[in-house]
Formats: sequence, C-alpha cells, structure tokens
Amino acid sequence: MEERVVSQEALGAEAQLEGSIRPVEFSQYIGQEKVKENLKVFIEAARLREESLDHVLLHGPPGLGKTTLAMIIANEMGVSIRTTSGPAIEKAGDLAAILTALEPGDVLFIDEIHRLPRAVEEVLYPAMEDFCIDIVIGKEATARSVRLDLPPFTLVGATTRAGMLSAPLRDRFGVHLRLEYYNEAELSFIIERSSELLQVSMEKDAALEMARRSRGTPRIANRLLRRVRDFAQVQGDGKVSKELADNALEKLQVDKLGLDHIDHKLLTSIIEKFRGGPVGVDTIAAAIGEESNTIEDVYEPYLMQIGFLIRTPRGRMVTPQTYTHLGLEVSQDE
Repeated sequence: MEERVVSQEALGAEAQLEGSIRPVEFSQYIGQEKVKENLKVFIEAARLREESLDHVLLHGPPGLGKTTLAMIIANEMGVSIRTTSGPAIEKAGDLAAILTALEPGDVLFIDEIHRLPRAVEEVLYPAMEDFCIDIVIGKEATARSVRLDLPPFTLVGATTRAGMLSAPLRDRFGVHLRLEYYNEAELSFIIERSSELLQVSMEKDAALEMARRSRGTPRIANRLLRRVRDFAQVQGDGKVSKELADNALEKLQVDKLGLDHIDHKLLTSIIEKFRGGPVGVDTIAAAIGEESNTIEDVYEPYLMQIGFLIRTPRGRMVTPQTYTHLGLEVSQDE
C-alpha cells in the first residue's frame, strides 16, 4: 500500500497535466472521424428515447484515446462516470459494490476489460443484459441466491486485445468500435492544441516533426511535447523550433520514424541473435529483458504497421525495410 501511495504522488503532477489537455467533448476530440460520427448518432438516439446508451466496446492499440472517449460519452449523455480496470476487480463482490453504487444512466468504464477474472465476468452478464445481479448469501447448506436490481447504466469496455475477450462478454456489447492509428496531420493538430493549452510557443514545423515521431499515437505525441518543452525551457528561450525539437528528440533516442531504443534493441536482437527470425516472442522477451505482453501490446503493433516486423506460424521475422532503416546489410541466409 505504501509503495502504491508513493508511486501515485510521483505520477500525480504528470496525471494532472494530462488531464488538463484531455478533450471533454466531441468538438475537441481530433481524429477517429468514423467512430465519432457513429457515437454521435447512438448518443443522440438514446437521448431522444430517454434511455441509457447501449454498452460500448472500444478496442485498438494503446494510447489512441479510449479512456478519453469514455469520458466524452458520459459528458455528452450528461451523466457521471465511474472508472476502474479489469485487474482491479478481483472478486465478484468488488464488482457488485461498484454496480450497486451507480446512479440511473451512469457510465461504468472498465479499462483492460479482457483481464477480468472469469468469476467476475459471469456476474457481469446479467448486469449488462437485465440490469440485475445474483449474489450468494451464506455458505454450503445455508447458501441462498438473492437477486438485486440495478439502475440502467452503460458499460464502456476498453481493450487492446479484443481477441482475448470471451464470446459471451463480447456479444453483450451492442456497439463495437475500433480505434485506428492517427496520421501526421491529425497528430500535428493535437500537438498544436496541447501546446496552446500548456502555453508553449511552438513552430508548425516543430509540431509536424514531433507528429512524425509519435508512432501514430496521441499519448506519445503529448508525452514528446512535454519532454521537448523541458529542453526548450532549460536549453532554449522557451520556444520550440524544429531544430530544437530535432535535437531534443535525438537526445530522447527517438528516431525519424518514432522508434526508440527498445524498438532498436528488439529489431537488432532478432537480426543479430536469430538471423532475422523466425523467433518466438517469449525468446525475444528473454533476449532483451522485456515482458512478452509488453512486446505484443506496445511495440509489435506499430512495427508491424510500418512493415518492419511480420508474424509467421513459426515466430517473428524482420523485413528488408528493417535492415535499410538500421543501416545493416541483409543476411545471406535471408
């Protein structure tokens, strides 16, 4: 508990800063146009019928704005939002306590919903379908089931691994929305908006350069902005020019395509230790000292998106583009 409190204090300022630039309505939310268009229709229809919005499943790579969208949904519906995550709900009783505390129409946001324990998931089924839960009171011979009615609510689930959701849970979501990577223009606009909110003077070329190195992800774009701002304040006059952004990003070990030192370590490890692959993800994880889940969720999606890594039935392989980018010669065995 002590360790958790310390970590929260250490991250408090960063979280507060992130919250200050987070969009709160659709007009402020940049990108994901198809997702926004559909959500606006579903929300408007629910409000016209004076009903809760149907349950929503948001899936896609991390950092694309799933949490932000959940908060916007609640704001547009004019209701409160309760946030939690799959790993935080360890027992059925934990979920029951959360559900019974909801007010009519509220939004319950569960991040990493694919990590819900199976026993908890089964309690969620009747809650989503019939707005009720069954609780077992007593033990063994004296045990009896009691059904509790719940107010109508909207469950918004977010996951980076939609394939890991069980079919019964996935089918209970009426709205399925996939978030895609952002393009450079959208990311540049996001960086410019955030720089205004943070009162950072920013050249358009600098914003575009950061956008190119943001891996198609707004969370990374905003993180790079905050770090480049630090360099501008300490080593410059506070204004972010393209030259300053280039120098700062080089010092942060973020290359022209947004690959950091872990990406380079991962790719060079496959090339140098495993002749370019194929090699299993667990073997790669052991070789570079990272968790296999982190590699699959954080690093692989973008490397596959830009064509540097491919998955085969036998494992991961790098592509000729990878050798070119790293300045290496393609092995004769390839």
